[in-house]
Amino acid sequence: MRYRLFGSSGLRVSELFLGAMTFGEQGGVGATQEECARMLDLYAEAGGNFIDTAVNYRGGASEEILGNLLGERRDRFVLATKYTVTRDGSDPNAAGNHRKNLRLSLETSLRRLRTDYIDVYWVHIWDSNTPIEETLRALDDAVSQGKILYTGISDAPSWVVAWANTLAEWRGWVPFAGLQVPYSLLKRDIERELIPMATEFGMSVAAWSPLAGGVLSGKFTFPDRQVTASRISPETVSENDHVIVRVVRDIAKELDATCSQVAIAWTMARTNAVHPIIGARSVGQLTENLGALDVKLPPEAIARLEKATGFEVGFPADFIEGSTRFVYGQVADHVIARSGRA
Repeated sequence: MRYRLFGSSGLRVSELFLGAMTFGEQGGVGATQEECARMLDLYAEAGGNFIDTAVNYRGGASEEILGNLLGERRDRFVLATKYTVTRDGSDPNAAGNHRKNLRLSLETSLRRLRTDYIDVYWVHIWDSNTPIEETLRALDDAVSQGKILYTGISDAPSWVVAWANTLAEWRGWVPFAGLQVPYSLLKRDIERELIPMATEFGMSVAAWSPLAGGVLSGKFTFPDRQVTASRISPETVSENDHVIVRVVRDIAKELDATCSQVAIAWTMARTNAVHPIIGARSVGQLTENLGALDVKLPPEAIARLEKATGFEVGFPADFIEGSTRFVYGQVADHVIARSGRA
C-alpha cells in the first residue's frame, strides 16, 4: 500500500479506502461484527488507513461497530463519515445539509464512533434546499471547534462543488478537500466534468462502487461465479455490460488476476487523484479486492477496456479538444499543454 496526500492538505491516505457500508446485518445481507473485525485487521495489515462510513449506514450499526472495533487504534486511521440522509424519517429537520442536521448528525456519529473528532466529514449528497453558504459556514465552525479536521462532498454537480470551493476561498472558510462519486468501467460519467473539476481544485476523488454493484466481478456473466446477495438484479445487467465484463475477464486471464482486481486497478490507472472505495462482506472478498494493488495495467489493456465501454465525453470537452488546430492554426502541434503533453 502506498499513500497519497488528501486533496491539497498534508494528510496521508492509503491508495485504497475501506468502505464500511457492509458493516452490520441490519437492512439486508451484511457482515457480522466478528467478520468486520477480521476485515479491519486485514485492511490494516495491508497498510490501509482510510475507513469510510455514514450516519445512516445499516441504521447506524456501521458506525457503532467501528466504534467498538477501533478502540486504541482509532488515531492510526483516517476515519470518515457522512451526513445528509435522514436520521428520523418522521422529522423533516433530521435530514438535509442545514446547520441543525449537521450538528445533530455530527454529535450522533461522534458518540457512536467513540471519538472526539472526525478526520474527514462528508456532505453525503447535495441538498438544493440548503444554501451552500450555510453548509460551508457550519462545516467551518465544526473545524474551528476541533470536531472535524477536513471536509468533503459526495454526489453533487461539478458547478456546486466549484462554487463552494471558490466561495470558501473568498471568505476564508475550509474548502472541500475530497469528492466522493461513483466510478467504474460501467459508469464513467465523472470524466466529463467532475474529475477535471476535482483536478483543477486539487481534490482527492473517493470512487464508490468501482465494481458497479458487483457486475464487474463477473458473477452475473460467467456460470463459474457464484451469485451472492447483491443490490443488483441479474435482469438489470445489459448486454453491453456483459460485453465489457468479457473484456475484463480476458485481460484478467492475461495478467493472472481476477475480474474484480482488473476493474479496481482501472479506476486508478487514469489519475492518481482516484482512491477506490472497496467494500466487502467477507475476508475473502476483501483479500481479492486488495490484490488490485498488485495489478499493473499496460496501456494496451487500458485502451481495450475503454474501447469496450463506448464512452464519449461529449460536448463541450470533445469539441474543445477537437478545435486545437482551429484555435492555434499551423503551430497547434508545437503548443505545449498545461499537462506537459505536446
